Amino acid sequence: MASSSFLDDGLKEFLDAVPARTPAPGGGAVAAIAAALAAGLTAMAARFAPEEWARRADVVGGAEALRARAEPLADADAEAYGAFMAERSQESVERIVAIPLELAEIAAEVAELASLVAAEGNPNVRGDAAAGADLAAAAASIAARLVAINADAGDARVGEAAALAARAANLAQRASARDMS
Repeated sequence: MASSSFLDDGLKEFLDAVPARTPAPGGGAVAAIAAALAAGLTAMAARFAPEEWARRADVVGGAEALRARAEPLADADAEAYGAFMAERSQESVERIVAIPLELAEIAAEVAELASLVAAEGNPNVRGDAAAGADLAAAAASIAARLVAINADAGDARVGEAAALAARAANLAQRASARDMS
């Protein structure tokens, strides 16, 4: 990557960095970008909702806030994994669990907003809202898997992350069902 932040590089540079033989960007960084894109799709679809839709401004604002929270997690995850590979300290282990857990929380919230937009927003962009829900569910699933891989046996956060991923998947399925009807 040309800069110290994935967010400062172009899409092509990021796409070229993913398959490189380097530990980052890996699944966590890609999931964070996916969650940010999901939030962006959700905000875009909500902006097309009728002005009289009472939830429009709140949904747009919520989706934009979630996007702002997800974006820096791409770099945070890569940095945390790099620190873990270098030192394998308890602090570095904690970060490679906490960051994907936060991402799972964000992605589940995005899926909820996207499902709402698919149900109540402009039917002409229902597919975009459903795509946002699908992308958020994928990000939540990846994040939950990373928590499960990196957490100690018996860590309650594994179940918490799995529940968030299941909730996101359920919301995405509902959004897609609306899209297909």
